[in-house]
Amino acid sequence: MQKSIFMIGCGVVLIGVLVVALIIGVGIWNARGNLIDREQAVKAAWGQVQNVYQRRFDLVPNLVEVVKRYAEHESSVFTQVAEARSSVGKITITPEALNDPALLAKFQQAQGELSSALSRLLAVSENYPQLKANENFRDLQVQLEGTENRITVERMKFNETVQAYNTYRIRGVFALMAGAVFSFDREKVYFKADEGAQKAPDVGKIFHQ
Repeated sequence: MQKSIFMIGCGVVLIGVLVVALIIGVGIWNARGNLIDREQAVKAAWGQVQNVYQRRFDLVPNLVEVVKRYAEHESSVFTQVAEARSSVGKITITPEALNDPALLAKFQQAQGELSSALSRLLAVSENYPQLKANENFRDLQVQLEGTENRITVERMKFNETVQAYNTYRIRGVFALMAGAVFSFDREKVYFKADEGAQKAPDVGKIFHQ
């Protein structure tokens, strides 16, 4: 009789352990799925950031060529733009590298230097009325203005998706466990607020002076 009770007790304990293990397993698996979804959202947002920066990168040569026709003596400005664009072209960050603060900081610094160089290039137009009146130049100004605005928007969206990922990753026990088991153990990096040389050019102000 006692043996039967003992066996029943062991069975109940075993079932309880299995139920708890199942609950934990399901919780971890669901958390893994949520982490994957949020990580994919971060990668998608990063792709949009890269797209708008690439659009600006592609606009630069055309803008420089138009300015050169009217301001060929502004060689130092052209050199600064070329060097800044070259620095940007040397940096590539894959989505997998978005948990490396040093890499993203390097990327942001290079993009900021190009922004500053473009500000100086656009300021040159104030000394050349014929350049300001050139239709191609004004069209490129509008395109660049729109691109700068999109950069601001896409960076903000990227930071929001990173925040959602980072917050979920540490929000609950299952997410923490899934992060440790499936290598979601590092937070994603945010874009930092621009300051100094990293400020985007106030393109709209320059355009409408």
